[in-house]
Amino acid sequence: MILKKLRAILKHKNFKLNTRPYELNIVGLRSESTIPNRFDDEIHVFYKVSPIKWNYHVFKATTDPGTFWLRNPMQEQGTAILAQGQYVNAYGLGLHRGQYLALVQKKPVAVIRDYDRNATLDFYNGTKTNGMYGINIHRANKTGTTKTVDKNSAGCQVFENAELFTQFLALCMRHRQRYGNDFTYTLIDFRAVKRETYRRIAIGTGIVGLLALGYVLYSGSDKLKNIAEQISESFNQLFKTKTNS
Repeated sequence: MILKKLRAILKHKNFKLNTRPYELNIVGLRSESTIPNRFDDEIHVFYKVSPIKWNYHVFKATTDPGTFWLRNPMQEQGTAILAQGQYVNAYGLGLHRGQYLALVQKKPVAVIRDYDRNATLDFYNGTKTNGMYGINIHRANKTGTTKTVDKNSAGCQVFENAELFTQFLALCMRHRQRYGNDFTYTLIDFRAVKRETYRRIAIGTGIVGLLALGYVLYSGSDKLKNIAEQISESFNQLFKTKTNS
């Protein structure tokens, strides 16, 4: 069900969906929270293993910088926050900071510069630019599960668990063997999806929004999930009423 909804969102946004065997779709889901220093986002990896079967993996991660770099940005304009979007063939297997294997940026991506220099993530007031910023996809600590982001991300997409990141790399290496060292990364900000969904519902064009909304709060608490399900069901009933009238 999650795969179906996520594919619907990708289709609605005219994003690329890989369908060849073992060709990875790597999708970051940014949660609604603006509280930094938490691994409260997810990276979803899915790929076909036969004409009708998909394999699906979910990894806890952060798509946001940690509080250290928010307070101490590397650049005067502020700390980079990767902007929502799809970055086709923008990544390849390489060394993160020359130290260990990861997916490293090799084509321009879009970032928003948080220039407030405080511990609050600011997604709306910064300047959006495109370029080569070293926004890599890597792990946090060498072993185990890392509790807080801290210095582990200055804008990179960072896995919480080192062993699960090793599993992710194994998938990437199989992809590289078949299709070369080109990887597409898609980042979806579910706060933005929620706003877009409400707008589409308001103007009566919400069929894809209905599919999307059921997953908007997936990463949140059980209470939030229940709220999301209730809202989704309400909108589904609304849509059925409209189509039958």
